[in-house]
Amino acid sequence: MKDKLIQIIKEAGEILKDGYYSKKDVTFKAKKDLVTKYDVAVENFLKKKFEEEFVNFNVIAEESDNTNKIFSNSIIVDPIDGTTNFVNKLPHTAISVGVYKDKKPFIGIVYNPILDELYTAVVGEGAFCNDVKLEVSDESDFQKALLSTGFPYTSGTCADDLNDVMKKLTNILPKCQDIRRLGSAALDLCYVARGIYEGYYEMNLKAWDVSAGIIILQEAGGKISNIDGSDYVLFQNKYIVASNNKIHEEFIENLKV
Repeated sequence: MKDKLIQIIKEAGEILKDGYYSKKDVTFKAKKDLVTKYDVAVENFLKKKFEEEFVNFNVIAEESDNTNKIFSNSIIVDPIDGTTNFVNKLPHTAISVGVYKDKKPFIGIVYNPILDELYTAVVGEGAFCNDVKLEVSDESDFQKALLSTGFPYTSGTCADDLNDVMKKLTNILPKCQDIRRLGSAALDLCYVARGIYEGYYEMNLKAWDVSAGIIILQEAGGKISNIDGSDYVLFQNKYIVASNNKIHEEFIENLKV
């Protein structure tokens, strides 16, 4: 299944690449939430191919009506994670596809066609970038940890979310090496898996933002949790906290405000 998924995703990557270098018409789903015709085109291509090829799975996708979709044997699709980057020609953007069997992680694929980075993982078989095995950083000193985060779209309309983001940033920034904010949750998780970052956290993400990245990170030896340290559950938790495992407890403690 993995090889067929990769073939289809790489074909969809050509649509993303064409759009990346073209003029875009942008629509706003919310005050800060963009969508382009390329998000829709990539999604429609993937859905059609996946539904033809993998008849025992339903497809849950960002730009679709998922009202009657039940999360069980599911392929979860983000056609362009990092749409704002895509619109502005910042190459931190990717297709994210997470496959789950009976709600359990199975296959994760994140593909950045602009930088030609293909992240893959099958549960129990490790994680890879362009066929090179991934391992998380071995850094255990939180003060030396390079972290990543993101700012929710709701920061433009919800004062509580904005205040929570800023309080956590104020609390954690002096305690780590530094914080990056590049705008694609899927790739941020892959960068933790790759050992570039020691940790990543964000609020208000959707399942399609992280469904693939969490599989890739866990297969690289990383850890995922809710902000209180409990198991992260797709479609349920407000915050995600991801790390190389070695800083995780201190990371969670430092996020408390």
